Amino acid sequence: MKLFSSDTELQNRLLDRFIRYVKVWTESSTENADNGIMPSTERQRPFAEALAEELKGIGLTDVCVTPECYVYGALPASDGLDGVPPFCLLAHLDTADEVSGRDVRPIIHTGYDGTRIDLQGGVSLDCAEDSCLALAAKQRDTLITSDGTTLLGADDKAGIAEIVSALEYLSEHTQAAHGKIEVVFSPDEETGHGMDHVPLNLISSKYAYTVDGGHLGQLETECFNASRAAIRFTGKSAHTGDARKNGMVNAACTAARFIESLPAAERPETTDGRAGFYAVMECRGAIESASVTLLLRDFTEAGMNRRIETVRMLAVACAHASGASVQVEIKEQYKNMKAALDAAPETVSLLERACRNAGVEPEYTPIRGGTDGSKLTEMGIPTPNIFTGGHNFHSRAEWASLQQMSAAADVLVNLAVLAADKK
Repeated sequence: MKLFSSDTELQNRLLDRFIRYVKVWTESSTENADNGIMPSTERQRPFAEALAEELKGIGLTDVCVTPECYVYGALPASDGLDGVPPFCLLAHLDTADEVSGRDVRPIIHTGYDGTRIDLQGGVSLDCAEDSCLALAAKQRDTLITSDGTTLLGADDKAGIAEIVSALEYLSEHTQAAHGKIEVVFSPDEETGHGMDHVPLNLISSKYAYTVDGGHLGQLETECFNASRAAIRFTGKSAHTGDARKNGMVNAACTAARFIESLPAAERPETTDGRAGFYAVMECRGAIESASVTLLLRDFTEAGMNRRIETVRMLAVACAHASGASVQVEIKEQYKNMKAALDAAPETVSLLERACRNAGVEPEYTPIRGGTDGSKLTEMGIPTPNIFTGGHNFHSRAEWASLQQMSAAADVLVNLAVLAADKK
């Protein structure tokens, strides 16, 4: 069924919902989340509460917002389909803290013709540099961008808008028979803590889908193994005039030496595809104490173990060379979900069929990152990831295609109908 993709009214409702969502400031804080604060920012809560009211308004039951700011609700099964095993749809409330998500001013570019889009702050979108944008121009898609001063927030408010719109359609159109469908909107996905307090006690589904991907048709069943490394160097302070005599040990210089010692060809900006990396996320320091925070990413466990050992070795070597002391703390964030999803082929095959029924050809790409589904799969609920039609996430050049968003909503409706048929 191609519903949203062929109905202007449904597309307009989806667009209006998306525009309304991206204007809400829900930026999370990695620092707070790493310190155990959940949600990491209270500004996520008003959006959660508004979504809960919206879900109630379109017919969902058992709707609630947990103390940790997870939104839960369930669309009841159609008459006679209470025995259909339920599934869960997930998306996240927060936007990344690398780029401001405050005061988003979305711009709608109707019937985009390929002309370079120049936004504020020197931000531009150019078909010559973006093949996905060129394809959108060829199809004269309607694009949505920010004004260039913020990110857009399609990651993941496009996913939320698509889920809510699909559930609204199913609620209004009883001919699209379906089983029970659960929904969870989570805080703090961007901080890596999105599943820390997921309300498993509320979820009855044995399989799920995150709606948090990118380009049309992209389905994701594998992701990085992910760890976070916190390295702290301790030096010795002395008056700079007497530094040599009193044996100054500069922790900040040691931290800088450590960063420079990391393989230059294995940074996020120098890798793609299945190549892992060391990502320097933060460096703070002075003479007596300095800290470096790294994200370590690799598609294999052996590769991740190698990265962890490399970090430890380089940190110790740099500390020894300068006379500093060092502490290295490694924390696992999530694992590659491929093996677990390979063991649940029916979850993936159902999604493939839903895509094709919506006129979308599935394309499998590895996630150079992770989703809430990565952790949920690890918890025993296999959870592939579905495209949203958003692009250039975590940047001021972020954009979304209304036609691709509509296709994602179509996939979700088809998924519900097919899941009811497989009983």
